[in-house]
Amino acid sequence: MEVISEYSINKWIVPHLSVGKRGTKLRAKPSEIVGAILYRLKTGCQWRELPTKACIHGAGLSWQGVYHHFRKWAADGSLEKVWTQLLKSKRKLLDLSSMQLDGSHTICKNGGEHVGYQGRKAAKTCNSLFLSDSKGQLLACSEPVSGAHHDLFEIERVFRELCSLLREAGIQTEGLFLNADAGFDSENFRRLCAEMKIEANIAFNPRNGEGSEEYVYFDQELFKRRTVIEHANAWLDSFKALLIRFETKARHWLVLHLLAFTVLFIRKINKLEKP
Repeated sequence: MEVISEYSINKWIVPHLSVGKRGTKLRAKPSEIVGAILYRLKTGCQWRELPTKACIHGAGLSWQGVYHHFRKWAADGSLEKVWTQLLKSKRKLLDLSSMQLDGSHTICKNGGEHVGYQGRKAAKTCNSLFLSDSKGQLLACSEPVSGAHHDLFEIERVFRELCSLLREAGIQTEGLFLNADAGFDSENFRRLCAEMKIEANIAFNPRNGEGSEEYVYFDQELFKRRTVIEHANAWLDSFKALLIRFETKARHWLVLHLLAFTVLFIRKINKLEKP
């Protein structure tokens, strides 16, 4: 099953993947290895169940070989670079009149890094934060934190991580408007946004009481745009490997999301630039 065409993989993904030492030779074309990884992302099959004979022609590469390249490209930053370079080259397609922030819990079946029990789901989960543009184009994803914590857990580190990914893609965050729901209503987070020169439009959380008498900006009409990130997270459900986390490494979980962002954005590019 072809997730995106070999032409698109060779154009947008392969140029940013690291290659082995001089003299070593891949046992399969990089585009076919990437295609096999995307097949796993799309179908949610176990790594050991990858149909390598169908995905990789005549090379005899096993599922272990595909997984080896995935781990290598995840560890050396290649898969993150694929996303940031794609985003940088197609910034004109983004609507940065506002950004949308949201968190999402995922059930974790194999345990692993940054996993904890979440009472609302009655299961072990992890929580990742997402940023999208004003039209719902996903821009960044954080490494997960334990599902035992709420969205504001280590928010300074996590939010700076999200913004750092945007800067790598050439997107400056200063002066941007940020929509977030009441789960992010805290003085510390508002102070962080002010420090980073981001205009925070955060819904008030009644659990926090009336708060101080100091005026706090909130635009109800602008906040209505936040629904697009909920729709965007629903689009990610088409990638079955993201519905339940089986990856034990937090880094692997992050780059799988960035690969899903990449596939969705490439499809959008191909649709808009179709001759």
